[in-house]
Amino acid sequence: MLLEKKIPARYLLQAIRIELPIIVLLSLTINYIAWHFKHLLPDMPLGIPAFLGTAISVLLSFRLNQSYDRWWEARKVWGAIVNISRSLVLQLQGLVKDDSDPAIKKIAFLQIAWCYSLGQSLRGLDPLENTQPYLTNTERGAVKNHANKPLAILQLNAAAIKELRNREQLNPYSHVQLDNTLIRLSDAMGAAERINNTIFPSTYRKLLHVVIYLFVVTLSIALKEVGTVFAIPLLILISGCFFLLEKTASQLKDPFRNQPSDTSVTAITRTIEINILQLLGEAEIPAPITPESFYIM
Repeated sequence: MLLEKKIPARYLLQAIRIELPIIVLLSLTINYIAWHFKHLLPDMPLGIPAFLGTAISVLLSFRLNQSYDRWWEARKVWGAIVNISRSLVLQLQGLVKDDSDPAIKKIAFLQIAWCYSLGQSLRGLDPLENTQPYLTNTERGAVKNHANKPLAILQLNAAAIKELRNREQLNPYSHVQLDNTLIRLSDAMGAAERINNTIFPSTYRKLLHVVIYLFVVTLSIALKEVGTVFAIPLLILISGCFFLLEKTASQLKDPFRNQPSDTSVTAITRTIEINILQLLGEAEIPAPITPESFYIM
């Protein structure tokens, strides 16, 4: 997740590393043609590129709004996961008859492992990375063969809660409450997976790029009477800003793709880990993840 810090220029230039050379080449080519063959080109009123610029602004506004909605929904999903994870441990400590039952710690550890596994899975990374302290070898073996490893960990928690009920450490009402909490976790996981797997139509992005390039062409012709020294930088600046906004929207629409603009699932999971371990009264508590740059993962 990007922070309120100075974003380096190299990050911005990296985002438009493909489009920027095309803009420069296209601007130079059109400007050269417009200057040396001006008698062959019709007059281009500034109203035409102005109209295209307005259209691009509208298209970018829609795209940014839709992309931010996806990013914000992802953040709300992980905010819910934080709350539900805390509630699960508090429920166990309040509803299990013997509050020193080792199953409480087992379920709490599985919940931490589930959070790490879900974050890694959404980013397309190893789902079992960072889960080593919280999964036994037996549990890792049970999860390993599942395609959806976070779901498999959730199944282990459901089995552990059922075992508490079989040992009469939970009454039927308490069992139902804990099952409902697991259902809420499953719903949150499904919402995150839906966001991650729903593709924003690529045709919209391609059409927007075509319109921006058309804007560069028409503006170059319209500015044929202006010197190259002034026209080219102006074209690069305006079209570069358009492409930067489009790239920002493209990154926001995929909040789990392991980019600086991602939802900070690793940092959020570390917060959950710290909270749960403190609720359990553990002595060794990890430090929160701190940003080393202009973003935090």
